[in-house]
Amino acid sequence: MNHSVPPEFDTSGFVLLADVVPAVIQEIRYHSTYNFIGDRVEGYEEPVAIITKEAARALRTVSNEMAVRGYRLRIYDAYRPARAVRSFVLWGIEDLDLRMKPYFYPDLEKQELFIQGYIASQSSHSRGSTVDLTLFDMETGRDLDMGSPFDLFSGISHPDSREVTEQQYKNRMILRNAMVRNGFVPIDCEWWHFTLADEPYPDTYFDFPVSASELRR
Repeated sequence: MNHSVPPEFDTSGFVLLADVVPAVIQEIRYHSTYNFIGDRVEGYEEPVAIITKEAARALRTVSNEMAVRGYRLRIYDAYRPARAVRSFVLWGIEDLDLRMKPYFYPDLEKQELFIQGYIASQSSHSRGSTVDLTLFDMETGRDLDMGSPFDLFSGISHPDSREVTEQQYKNRMILRNAMVRNGFVPIDCEWWHFTLADEPYPDTYFDFPVSASELRR
């Protein structure tokens, strides 16, 4: 790490994911307004996936394996600045802003999103080796049907949910097995979320903005 800057602003261990895995499709939802808040999230200055070098190398292997089977990786989120997570917490306190409730948390109150673990006050994403993703089917030109969309905070999004069809469950397992085989660990409430088991910065929550220029300083 570069010791001339505070640890949480040190970008030396990070890369643009697309530089390492050119085949990825980037749909960085928190740079858009189509997310559970309904606004671009603080800290997302460009719609690019930034991630640690170690996680990028592991994802390159996943991408190569999936390409053989006719799939590409669609990335929804990777490194997430700590300031973005703080903005999620502040949004959770704001009782009146329910614009996106029908789309992302139809069955839960905002406070339950934190209690049930869908949103954390400190996120593994801020440590730089966590990724949210799905699989794009090159034959059909559509994402694989996982039974629930990204960031739907509901029991149906749990990887082992039996509310989904057998094929949707199989699709989830194609993604999960490839990620686990290449060193990532899933969580029990979101089929799209994986963290590199041997993450290089397990105790650092980074806070530099999501911007390509941050990595070129």
